[in-house]
Amino acid sequence: MKQLWNQYSYAITLIILSFALAFILLLKHQSNEQYVKVTVAEGDTLWKISDQYEGQHTLSNKEFVSWVKKHNENIKDQIFPGEEILIPVSKTESSDTTELASAPKE
Repeated sequence: MKQLWNQYSYAITLIILSFALAFILLLKHQSNEQYVKVTVAEGDTLWKISDQYEGQHTLSNKEFVSWVKKHNENIKDQIFPGEEILIPVSKTESSDTTELASAPKE
């Protein structure tokens, strides 16, 4: 066994480190994002859609547009009404309505 270790110690260490790195990257790749399919309305642009969903994703407008272009097959520089596109949103979505402590309940 010792002779085997001495002969292949570098290869064994490299394999162990490769598995550890792959595991770490797998954990890091699992993000807090989920995806929503949105139907494009008349006058929409990717920038406007990014602004509409800004509270639900952590990307800048430029990053959002790049992400949408990369993850939607037919999206180039223009989007058209009726098209469905996939957009990233956070898994932990905040509520759109905030109830103030002093507001009367109805």
